[in-house]
Amino acid sequence: MPSLNPYLSFQNQAREAMTFYQSVFGGELDVSTFGQFEGMVQDPAENDLVMHAQLTTPDGFVLMGADTPTGMEYRRPAGISVSVSGDDEAALQGWWDALSDGGTTVMPFDTPPWGGRFGMLTDRFGIDWMLALNATPE
Repeated sequence: MPSLNPYLSFQNQAREAMTFYQSVFGGELDVSTFGQFEGMVQDPAENDLVMHAQLTTPDGFVLMGADTPTGMEYRRPAGISVSVSGDDEAALQGWWDALSDGGTTVMPFDTPPWGGRFGMLTDRFGIDWMLALNATPE
């Protein structure tokens, strides 16, 4: 079965960001560096940068990311958010609290007109997130 997963681009922060996301969501983090594969970067100083990282969480989330080497243009993510939703309010509140640490709240995690809870933030790495507690039917 195919899967659709967020793939985040960073500039020299992928290892720190992906380790942070592992601390938020738990799970197994696999990291490959450019230096593990001959000829992947022109500047040997970039050998320790992350060529590919994949976080697979106990909740079934798969989040991927990588650094952008100097030979490629880096564009800060814009116009897209990573969205996390569900029915477990305690888990969502915990993820909100962790992701917002050092970040910027765009819309507080609160009750919107449609019910449940919803919030938007930009984390310390510049990644936009939306968290939503599903509304319960009345």
